[in-house]
Amino acid sequence: MTLNALGWCERHRAEFAAHAAEGLLAGRVVGEHRSHYRVATETAELTAGATGRVRNTAAQRSDLPGVGDFVGVRLAVGDGASTIEVVLPRTTALIRKASGERQPQLLAANVDVVFIVTAADSDLNLPRIERYLALVRESGAAPVIVLNKADLAEDVDETIREIAAIAPGAPVHAISARGREGIEALEQYFARSKTVGFIGSSGVGKSTLTNEMLGRAAQATQEVRAHDSRGRHTTTHRQLFLRSQGGCIIDTPGMRGLELWNAAENAGNDFDDIEGLATGCKFRNCRHDSEPGCAVRAAVGRGDLEAKRLASYVKFSSPLRASPR
Repeated sequence: MTLNALGWCERHRAEFAAHAAEGLLAGRVVGEHRSHYRVATETAELTAGATGRVRNTAAQRSDLPGVGDFVGVRLAVGDGASTIEVVLPRTTALIRKASGERQPQLLAANVDVVFIVTAADSDLNLPRIERYLALVRESGAAPVIVLNKADLAEDVDETIREIAAIAPGAPVHAISARGREGIEALEQYFARSKTVGFIGSSGVGKSTLTNEMLGRAAQATQEVRAHDSRGRHTTTHRQLFLRSQGGCIIDTPGMRGLELWNAAENAGNDFDDIEGLATGCKFRNCRHDSEPGCAVRAAVGRGDLEAKRLASYVKFSSPLRASPR
């Protein structure tokens, strides 16, 4: 194992130079548990805790080390434990609102591409895909939509068109992970030791896809329930895997719901087409409801924009964007 294979580059090397002079060892967090982290270094994978200084200087929960972070580790001496003493600046960060808490939760750091994995069965949920897209685009990573179980779709081409309509600019790939159909098209996203994160709800086949892209059974898989296509949480914690073919995978537990952390900032990120049309509205704070001179509703009337996409935009953003007229 080498740090370069884990995504280490000249930028990281330059940022770490001063810490290396202090005797710290560079590594990447590959596993996160309640009491410790697993960190891969140039020579070995080790267990480490975070120092009190790292914890005390974290302004919020998502500032703590997480899977994908490049860190500086001080190796254990005698009977002591190895410790993470510094976290390098992140290039990207997948952050959501922690379930039931008013805290941001880091899902993965330094991810280049995110596979938004969905399934062509009863799990298919376009509004949920829109929320995932907003999450990914806010992170700084590139979104790719992976439609798994494509063999179950009555009309896979129509399903792809529906997804593409709500995700302009994002590639959409139809695959069958269990049957290894179409997954060769996903190899391009791992080029040059890139890190790819997998997100999606339980039962869409993330663990199966992880195993297929790794070429080994690294993640446990289970059958979904027949009556509703719901899956069990076979992935219980975030973990980074190094691929022998090049690149890394960060798999995350299935998410039933998704609440964005910076929702107000995210509101326009996934609706660039509507935001562009809105610049032609008569009123700057147009809600695209009944105001005169609304360029967005005019686009719907011409057939240039789907009414259901506008409805999703209004539902997603109006509570955040509402302002006095």
